[in-house]
Amino acid sequence: MNGDSRNPEKNIPTSAPNCLICRHFKVTWEPSHPRSCLLFGIKCYALPSTEVFLSTGKHCFAFEPKDSQ
Repeated sequence: MNGDSRNPEKNIPTSAPNCLICRHFKVTWEPSHPRSCLLFGIKCYALPSTEVFLSTGKHCFAFEPKDSQ
C-alpha cells in the first residue's frame, strides 16, 4: 500500500487519515479533550478524524502531512 488513501478518480479519502502525523493536529492540556484539529477548530478525546467521520459520515479531506524538520 502506498499510504495514499484517496480515491484517484474523485480525490475523496477512502479511510480515516492518521491525525498524529497531520500538520493541523495539536495536543491540548485539557484532560477531557486532549486532541485538537486547528483547521476544524475542534477539541476531542478521540482523534479528530474520528469526530469528523461521526459528524459528517465522510472521512477527513483536509489531511496534510507535517513538514519534516
